[in-house]
Amino acid sequence: MTVQHNPLKQYFRRPSIYIKLPSGGKYYPPGAINETETGELPVYPMTAIDDITSKTPDALYNGSAIVELIKSCVPDIKDPWRISSSDLDAILIAIRISSAGNELEIDTACPSCNEDAKYGVNLTGVLSTLKAGDYNAELKVNDLSIKFRPLTYKEMNEISISQFELQKLFSSLEATDDVVEKNIKTKDILTSITNVAMKVLSTTIEYIRTPNSEVTENEYIYDFLQNCDKNMYEQIKLYHENIKKDTELKPLKITCIHCNHYYEKPFTLNVSDFFA
Repeated sequence: MTVQHNPLKQYFRRPSIYIKLPSGGKYYPPGAINETETGELPVYPMTAIDDITSKTPDALYNGSAIVELIKSCVPDIKDPWRISSSDLDAILIAIRISSAGNELEIDTACPSCNEDAKYGVNLTGVLSTLKAGDYNAELKVNDLSIKFRPLTYKEMNEISISQFELQKLFSSLEATDDVVEKNIKTKDILTSITNVAMKVLSTTIEYIRTPNSEVTENEYIYDFLQNCDKNMYEQIKLYHENIKKDTELKPLKITCIHCNHYYEKPFTLNVSDFFA
């Protein structure tokens, strides 16, 4: 008897929910997603192996944990590294709903009375608020037309690693007693942080159109951001930040059970805790 004829196959996991990607599948290369007739992707519950993978520090750090988790739970996504930044949170929330139910319990302290309490978050409600940013419009700056695109998960992960390494360097400054050396290192790290921010912004730019040409090469766009005037750079940066806001998780609206104070709490996905 082969594994294919396993009599227990009828008891294997089945899709618990179906989701439509906020992006509608835009910005994915051919073959990255298996398009279904309905446009919805089936989402399977996590396996025991998925659970272990989602809690492995090295795999979380290099991004492979998320990739393997999505391959297992959303098999119609053939290349998770190419997932659009507009879709990542929706996919992870859908996997959490499929695996552990719709309600997520969080702990939070009221900023008014400082009392701690547990609250239930309706993940289906959170999922319904997610949408893709408008990457169709162009930003007009003088005689330039600038078109943006969402980052891929691979690009997001590479950026996160760079930022994490810079944070470690910044933390290591506390052990430096020499004031002159500390100031030099601080300046170098701040310069590196600025360069990473510019690199991120250049990566999100699909092209810059001039009256004479359309520039798509990232090295040219990055060079432009380093050398354009400050006001133009800030205008481009602000425009991109506003596009990103549409794709981000909205703060949770909470009324304190102790003093009835209303407040908002940022909602972020910490994968190692989110799937616990």
